[in-house]
Amino acid sequence: MADRVNRPPLRAVIADDQALVRTGFGMILAADGIEVTAEAADGAEAVAAVRRTRPDVVLMDIRMPGTDGIEATRRILGGEGPHETRVIILTTYDLDHYVYAALTAGASGFLLKDVTPEHLVAAVRLVQSGDALLAPTITRRLIERFAHREEARPAGLHRDLSGLTPRELEVLRLLATGLSNAELADRLCLSPTTVKTHIGRILSKLDLRDRVQAVVLAYETGLISPGGPTGTG
Repeated sequence: MADRVNRPPLRAVIADDQALVRTGFGMILAADGIEVTAEAADGAEAVAAVRRTRPDVVLMDIRMPGTDGIEATRRILGGEGPHETRVIILTTYDLDHYVYAALTAGASGFLLKDVTPEHLVAAVRLVQSGDALLAPTITRRLIERFAHREEARPAGLHRDLSGLTPRELEVLRLLATGLSNAELADRLCLSPTTVKTHIGRILSKLDLRDRVQAVVLAYETGLISPGGPTGTG
């Protein structure tokens, strides 16, 4: 707790076309000491707000008038926003193909709009710390459902995996099944610190933002197949 007090306040932008949603989420975040630097009613406003206030995290609705959340996410994470900003996608449906498109655009995860206050705050703090909001059961099911569809595959995600070591390939394969760092460490008989080092090298070599993109890439490159086995051992 003392460590949190000594840190600068976490900053967030909330983008949703429903004022009630923005107000409710804003109150939840503020009650936990998270500063809401701006609200936006559409994607264009969200991009402008991010460039203006440089938040740590953006809560981004997908379906908004004008510029939608997917295009706004691409702009924010593709150069128009600060590099350190993370995006969490808000959606009403847990298997919305728009969510898959947002993840491939670089979003760090997604939340259903009926999320509990505790989960919302935990999610914002998680992605701000550099991790990804990767709920194994939902995210893996989402990726398995859409990864095989040609129209869902954005250009640029197909990267050469030849630069990875055999151990890094093994880590990536297991990561794609939704295992946490602790589970990876247990499965591979490694320390959590070593696992984090491997994941960091994988992300760096493949020019990926976080774990979510690594999971998407594992399916896109065929390293793991939709509906295939969920582990290597």
